[in-house]
Amino acid sequence: MIADVVNGQEFEGGPLPYISQRFAHFVDVADGKVVPVAGRNGDIPALDTAATPEGLHVIAYQARTATLNYENWEKFQRFVDHKDFGDVLSRHRARGLPEADFVEAYSRYSKSLIGVGNAAGADRRTGLQTEIVALTNPYTDDLSDGMRIQVFYRNDVRANEQVEVFEKSSSGEVAIFLVRTDDQGIASIPVKAGHSYMADAVVLREPSARLAKDTNAVWETLWANLTWGVPG
Repeated sequence: MIADVVNGQEFEGGPLPYISQRFAHFVDVADGKVVPVAGRNGDIPALDTAATPEGLHVIAYQARTATLNYENWEKFQRFVDHKDFGDVLSRHRARGLPEADFVEAYSRYSKSLIGVGNAAGADRRTGLQTEIVALTNPYTDDLSDGMRIQVFYRNDVRANEQVEVFEKSSSGEVAIFLVRTDDQGIASIPVKAGHSYMADAVVLREPSARLAKDTNAVWETLWANLTWGVPG
């Protein structure tokens, strides 16, 4: 199994090397076992390991927290609207926060489904704080009713939350659409043969006192991400 950790958007971006200081969690889950992804600092691709055992492999990666500075509220509001967070401005003002030159802390919780051999198996929780779990195996199950996923935050499902889906064709064209989870945090994503998919769901919360002190962040986002392919 060979895969890049990519920093970018809409299925475009540059590969990041294996740098152990940059991630808090990097594992391969298969056949009921959780195995840390081994590598040497500087390795590209970041994942290069024997594809054993046969079945469905779930690669889970948690990046360490980084920060982003917002020069004005308008830019943050566009992000808030895009991710459907609701009336954040009222919460921001109620906390007495500045509307210019403020900091957001963010972290990524990414997973990828890789089918090896018969690709049999099922996704599961892998210990990420926020996580998208596939309820459908895209390599073995009937996809006529779509790819079913369930979104979690800590031990709770994320009901009635927006999930952004990126659909990449074999020619590289990317389409973007939105779905919503139901009261059980479950959403069904229509998929096409021969396409690759990426779904993300974002949590916005107030940072802990320690994180706020360490980073000066006034908001924190946690990005759950899941990628998979659909056989042609």
